[in-house]
Amino acid sequence: MLVVRVLPDVVTLDKTFDYAVPDAWHADGRAERLTVGSIVRVTLGGRRLRAWVTEVGVDPPAGVSLSPLQRLTGMGPSAEVMDLARWAAWRWAGHRVSMLRTASPPKRVAAGEAGSRHSAEARPGTPSDQSSRGGAGRGSHARDRYDEVFDRAGAATVVRCPPAGDAVAVARAAARRGDALVVVPTMGDVRRVAAELRQSGVRVALGHHDWPRAAAGATVVGTRTAVWMPMPRLAAVVVLDEHSESLRSEYTPFWHARDVALERAARKGVPAVLVSPIPSLEALEDGTLLVPGRSAERDGWPIVDVLDRRRDDPTRGGLFAEGLRDRLAGAGGRVAVVLNRKGRGRLLACKACGELARTSDGRVPMRLLDDELVAADGSERRPVVCAQCGSTVLRNLRMGVTRAREDLASLTGERVGEVTADSDRVGAERIVVGTEAVLWRLESAAAVVFLDFDQELLAPRQRASEQALALLARGARLAGGRRGGGRLVVQTRQSDHPVVQAAVMADPSIATSVDRERRRELGLPPYGAQARVSGPGAEVFIEALQQAAGTGGAEPRTAVSVRGPRDGQFLLRAPSHEPLLDLLARIPRPAERLRIEVDPLRV
Repeated sequence: MLVVRVLPDVVTLDKTFDYAVPDAWHADGRAERLTVGSIVRVTLGGRRLRAWVTEVGVDPPAGVSLSPLQRLTGMGPSAEVMDLARWAAWRWAGHRVSMLRTASPPKRVAAGEAGSRHSAEARPGTPSDQSSRGGAGRGSHARDRYDEVFDRAGAATVVRCPPAGDAVAVARAAARRGDALVVVPTMGDVRRVAAELRQSGVRVALGHHDWPRAAAGATVVGTRTAVWMPMPRLAAVVVLDEHSESLRSEYTPFWHARDVALERAARKGVPAVLVSPIPSLEALEDGTLLVPGRSAERDGWPIVDVLDRRRDDPTRGGLFAEGLRDRLAGAGGRVAVVLNRKGRGRLLACKACGELARTSDGRVPMRLLDDELVAADGSERRPVVCAQCGSTVLRNLRMGVTRAREDLASLTGERVGEVTADSDRVGAERIVVGTEAVLWRLESAAAVVFLDFDQELLAPRQRASEQALALLARGARLAGGRRGGGRLVVQTRQSDHPVVQAAVMADPSIATSVDRERRRELGLPPYGAQARVSGPGAEVFIEALQQAAGTGGAEPRTAVSVRGPRDGQFLLRAPSHEPLLDLLARIPRPAERLRIEVDPLRV
């Protein structure tokens, strides 16, 4: 009797069970197609459930009558990906089932279907098959500047490619080695990179949409979920814009595609290349940095025009620096204006006496809403009148996008468009103001203006500098390089800040070196590990964790510390991942909902 071990598709169960393979499956060949990763149907607790095969040929327990498998659904994750999912569940304190759901095909793929499709599309030895495994590159193309970075098998390289640089050239070099895994942040990037690779004769599978094609053998281009695709002949791994927060899962467990890609490459013994205009500290710790020449890097960044507002009156100067109007008029094309605040007004002051608009007890600031002053917490409303001097003229110190659009229209005498994450479309206006969503909605711009960059630099977050530089890099990509006339305009009262200077000098290491020293001193990732725990079950879970860690005694048994609660959240910290993750894996999960974020990006 053939016995297999399966993992049912029930997140909270996370336990394997043994089942017998029916005799009929041996007769019709289904038993032969049953492998680790195959998706089957089983009966458990009176319910028919999907399950993944985790082992084949298990010794049956003595004296136990095993239930038979009900159905062979089709192909699932490969044995390699199954093991990778087990690691990822530990690495991000999640459940293996959640990982396997992501790694499984979106639609049923019958066993053998991928191979038959591959045979129909390209027989071995045909030009199509040759190009899918790099034959179109090695024989007919001279080695370019990026081919050498893939000569280090099993090692990671970080390529600092400027915003206007040709990052796709790295993907082309990877595809010349064979079936490459190319991970990008957005679907727009997927379409662009895939189109360029196909023009080079590369056989491409588009993420989960082409799961059977990937299983048959192809270069895979996709967003973060592409790291789980079946790739039987994986030859190289590339992650473009590895610094992007879009590469991190939005749902628990909060895994990061960059780290999964690196782990997969290391297990397979193939080269991995991380590409970014502003490499993250995590990437720099994982790989060897390769930088372009200074001339090439400077040309790949736009001209950065800093409008220093340190001498401006903070209560009377308004949102627009002197000289901004001339720069908007002289842009010579479309202008994207970034202000990461929605609405009309967030902080108001009397134009006559400078008094802030606050509630009668002075504790809560008031905002302009429907021609009235309304407390931020909704506790008070009153007419637009200064409580100190009676003036009815107030100035926005922190206006939102809507009010900025109105004032920009008055300043320039032009129609100004508005874009936020909630906007349905982008209009034809030459000047468009919006939250950072405007940087993703527009395809290009002659200039990008950051109205209140101090908001990003002073954000109360551990990674504020990294995230502020990422915004500048995104704006730089939109504007293009300096030789094409690209320009960034940054309004700030911190013109000497390392992030601003990094953009001005087109040298991200200026900001990176300062951030590295700060994080090392504080023990922040990647020089330490963190996990944020929240949800209704957080207190019960943390209490059990503290007992297991011995944090209440004179000498803690582990190096994990607990901070909080703050706003219903706890922050766990440790000098490395191993003690933290091992501890999280040992603690039983409460019945109440629990949310665990390992190395959260915004804390």
